[in-house]
Amino acid sequence: MLKKIPVEKLTLGMHLQAFCGAWLDHPFWRTKFVLTDPNDLLLIAESPIREVWIDISKGSDVDIAAGEIVVEVVSATDIPPEQPAAQEKASFTDEVKRATKIVAKGKEAVVSMFQEARMGKAIEAEAAAPLVEEISNSVMRNPGALISLARLKTADDYTFMHSVAVCALMIALARQLDLDEQQVREAGMAGLLHDLGKAMIPLEVLNKPGKLTDEEFALVKTHPEEGYKLLLEGSGVSEVTKDVCLHHHEKIDGSGYPKGLTGETMSLFAKMGAVCDVYDAVTSNRPYKAGWDPAESIKRMAEWTGHFDPMVFQAFVKSLGIYPIGSLVKLASGKLGVVIEQGEQSLLKPKVKIFFSTKSQAYIKPEVIDLARSAEKIAGREDAAKWGIKDIDQYWAGDKG
Repeated sequence: MLKKIPVEKLTLGMHLQAFCGAWLDHPFWRTKFVLTDPNDLLLIAESPIREVWIDISKGSDVDIAAGEIVVEVVSATDIPPEQPAAQEKASFTDEVKRATKIVAKGKEAVVSMFQEARMGKAIEAEAAAPLVEEISNSVMRNPGALISLARLKTADDYTFMHSVAVCALMIALARQLDLDEQQVREAGMAGLLHDLGKAMIPLEVLNKPGKLTDEEFALVKTHPEEGYKLLLEGSGVSEVTKDVCLHHHEKIDGSGYPKGLTGETMSLFAKMGAVCDVYDAVTSNRPYKAGWDPAESIKRMAEWTGHFDPMVFQAFVKSLGIYPIGSLVKLASGKLGVVIEQGEQSLLKPKVKIFFSTKSQAYIKPEVIDLARSAEKIAGREDAAKWGIKDIDQYWAGDKG
């Protein structure tokens, strides 16, 4: 039996079934759990959420004062779904503010799922469905915001943030490939859970700052199969998610692992996972190397023959842009700038924030130039180290809202 009650009536021992409100408004990444921590009651009270659903068959009932009305329903299917934020197009600046919250909550979700996997608990994919929905809607409003934010990660949270980033990249790529919305969500869930097997790899190996030994690398290479086993034991996990988890390290020339699949035997979703996984890995700072510039990464990945499916890779480039957000470019005038937003008409004409003159070798007052409305052109990519420029990301991310 489910009941809808005001948050003031919540007590420890109750089983939370759902929150009445938007996913971003409540303080947890998942619902459906028994309240055991007094701090959780405090977090709910301080949130904008005013009513919740409880399941009295799985937890305590509510004390009802005389004359008070409590809504009762028979099954969980009668509960209206949590309302995601609206999907209207948003500016990069506005969406970065929302995306910052989604990324933080997404990281919390992945950390929790990894911990549960290590403890031997079965994975519940449906618990992460609202997160995938929020990431999908953010990408719909402004594709560059969340994808770019998720690229900014520290060595300590790489594994978790990588899952959020690949989820967003998979969603953007799925839409570029004109997949239907159900397939878009499946691609997103597959991206979120593709590295779950790393929960089974010892942390000292996973976070090792130096080069891995042959034995350690062999251990890391077991993560697709370990993740697949975890997903088989879970509930609500689609075949697409299992497929991407097992096969995101395959290559079309057959040199990948664990099964040595080829372009003929890899599924479309596995090919998508392979591209998204590598792009986020090479653009992220790791303990043993600095991340590559996004545009440089696209160029290098295009040169890896036999690695990616050409059609999928071409669609991936279109979804991000030839000069993805965060790329350092040199304009024909000699000014350096960072790409802050894609152009609507041309991959070659993004919006660029200029901040450095190569002629005077000095910083200049930052200014945004829309290349679609300017005579300026991109002359090429640039290496920040060559000009002694540090923390490029501050020019497009700022304080991230």
